[in-house]
Amino acid sequence: MKSLITQTIGAGLNTLAYIAPSHAADIGFQLFCQPMRSKLTPKQKEFFSTAVLDKFTYAGVDVQTYRWGNGPKKILMLHGWQSHTYRWKAYIEALSPDYTVYSLDAPGHGLSGGKLLNVPLYSEVVEQQIMRMDGADTVVTHSLGAFTALYTFYRNPALHSGKLVALASPGEALEFFEFYKKALKLSQRCSRLVIDKFQQIFQKTPEFFSAPTFAASINIPGLIIHDEEDQETPVHHAERIHAAWKQSSLIKTKGFGHNLKNHKVVSEVVRFVGDPVMSHSH
Repeated sequence: MKSLITQTIGAGLNTLAYIAPSHAADIGFQLFCQPMRSKLTPKQKEFFSTAVLDKFTYAGVDVQTYRWGNGPKKILMLHGWQSHTYRWKAYIEALSPDYTVYSLDAPGHGLSGGKLLNVPLYSEVVEQQIMRMDGADTVVTHSLGAFTALYTFYRNPALHSGKLVALASPGEALEFFEFYKKALKLSQRCSRLVIDKFQQIFQKTPEFFSAPTFAASINIPGLIIHDEEDQETPVHHAERIHAAWKQSSLIKTKGFGHNLKNHKVVSEVVRFVGDPVMSHSH
């Protein structure tokens, strides 16, 4: 059913690319930035209600934030595409006894408002949240959240964070377009229109958004964890990010997939968060 809908949308966009190219570009770009929001389950809502809930507004969108625990060190959790704070449940339960754990739902996700999300918007929201927290000791991220965090620290090196954990990070924004093009079966002409629209809005080509490039500029300790059988973001991205990021260590897992919710991964993250930061002399 889902693939039939996406193909119908794709076919419509391909036709529109000939009749009204600028209209096709607008709609195509909107769709590219539009996650499918899943309805929250009672179990998820119940977990959310155990947090101290707060909201802030950015670019006209209400961003839902969460806080657990009240330890001296502050941790921020950032989820990926079509996800929300609940994905961190096992991590939050492991960390909140000793730390103050913050999380947020990206625009268009979870309990936050808005319908659209892209890396530049997510990055600005993350920057706001880190400033509201008065700095983070560690930022723990998954998938698009990891890609966004790398971009955020590249874009604003003055943002205070002691360490960064990147779980299952994608490598290149160009691949988001490839995936989108394939899912909707977009013609060359139509996908070109969407990419041109992206460049017009962000004043950057998709090639600019590259995780290894961002990682090369980051000078805080990092932990990269990636599963060798990740079907969504290939493990070679983790290797490239690790090679570019001087102060990073890489752990490859097998059989945990893209989500990395396994207790072994949770304990690696908890261990890294608790490690005293070694002073790196360059």
